[in-house]
Amino acid sequence: SRVVLTVLAGAALAAIPIAGRAQAQESVSNDVKVMIQALQEQIEQLKAEIDALKQQQGASPEITERIEKIEKKVDEGTAVPADNDMRVYWKEGFKFDSHDGQFKLKIGARIQNDWGWFDDGETFRKVFGDSEDGEEFRRARLYLSGEIYENYEFKAEYDFENGDANFKDVFMAMNNIPYVGQLKVGHFKEPFSLEELTSDDYITFLERALPNIFAPSRNTGAQLMNNHFNERMTWAVGVFREADEFGDNSDDGGYNVSARVTGLPWYADEGRKLLHFGAGYTHRNPDAVVRMRQRPEVHIIPTRFADTGNFSADDVDTWNAEAALVFGPFSAQGEYFHSTVDTLLGGDEDFDGWYAQLSYFITGENRTYNKKTGVFDKIIPKHPFRFSEDRGAGAWELAVRYSQLDLTDHFLLGGQEDNFSAGVNWYLNPNMRIMLNYLHATIDRSPLYDDDFDAIQMRFQLGF
Repeated sequence: SRVVLTVLAGAALAAIPIAGRAQAQESVSNDVKVMIQALQEQIEQLKAEIDALKQQQGASPEITERIEKIEKKVDEGTAVPADNDMRVYWKEGFKFDSHDGQFKLKIGARIQNDWGWFDDGETFRKVFGDSEDGEEFRRARLYLSGEIYENYEFKAEYDFENGDANFKDVFMAMNNIPYVGQLKVGHFKEPFSLEELTSDDYITFLERALPNIFAPSRNTGAQLMNNHFNERMTWAVGVFREADEFGDNSDDGGYNVSARVTGLPWYADEGRKLLHFGAGYTHRNPDAVVRMRQRPEVHIIPTRFADTGNFSADDVDTWNAEAALVFGPFSAQGEYFHSTVDTLLGGDEDFDGWYAQLSYFITGENRTYNKKTGVFDKIIPKHPFRFSEDRGAGAWELAVRYSQLDLTDHFLLGGQEDNFSAGVNWYLNPNMRIMLNYLHATIDRSPLYDDDFDAIQMRFQLGF
């Protein structure tokens, strides 16, 4: 009976360290630490019983050696990690968390390799030359982001697409401030436009729509942001300086004030059904030369068919309205932009633009939405594409878009451009996507020129 009891005690000891290790690695809460302490007390009690058994006659040398090995494993396997030890794991990216929860870091990357084939109209070939087919790394980024002491976060992201380490999102923020929510300072996107604020990892087409020219994008400044009513409403307002690719500015003008507010009057089925509305305003104070021009939703070619040329302006005021609908695999999104430029010689000039797009997931997924920020988020395929036995098809999305930009008013003849786009997106998994777009553009810049432009583009994307 003593031998049987000894074997049972050894089996119990072999199981307890495994549970203890799992608890110590997976949780940092006080409750779990209390549980680990209780397990250690039980282990000490078992050790005492084993010592008593070893003192008794009849315990063979083999049993004694086995017990000593088990005791060694117990001592090595039940150590509780220190609060400042880091846990390294993968969750759609490399993450590092301290066991006390005070430090959370993430290392990420983004690679977008684009290919394009173009067909210019005869007039464009005469005026601009032939748009040559080509490829480029549209984005090649690395970043480190994280949370520190619960209430602070930061991000440092750099883009190497042109061979330089240019700034993208480089900021620090204080969270959970009473009434105002978050204060963010650094280089990041001004709060304006649903499509502009949605990451290029998650936008539906390779390039944002024509009216994106009116969005100020990234500059250096400070912003307050918060959400209310169970995250059904968001607002943000900030003051910025026009900055270069390294976040710097050294002139006397160049101040921007931007603001955005969004609402979710309908949100159901954990976001598979929602209705989004929003509005934004931005005031620019260039006090210098202004030029508005736009590519035909193609980045590989340098040509801007719609172009006002340089003109002197004192202020630029732009507002927009945005709306989006998600109904299961179907989604619709659109925005309207209107910009008034206070020129120094000819008074006010008015420009505008709009786009509308539809998309449908034939594999049943839906566009995901971030309620805290009021923008669209990552697509998670139901069945990621694999070559193993549990292989799936990934997520397949079909989309169409129509966009328009008008840069002609009074003496400024920037032209009007209308684009039609159709696309297919294949999400292999949450981190990889292959995109195929067809674009037909019609440009009228009378009396200078008018013609058509066609493009087929592909993108191979990795992001985490």
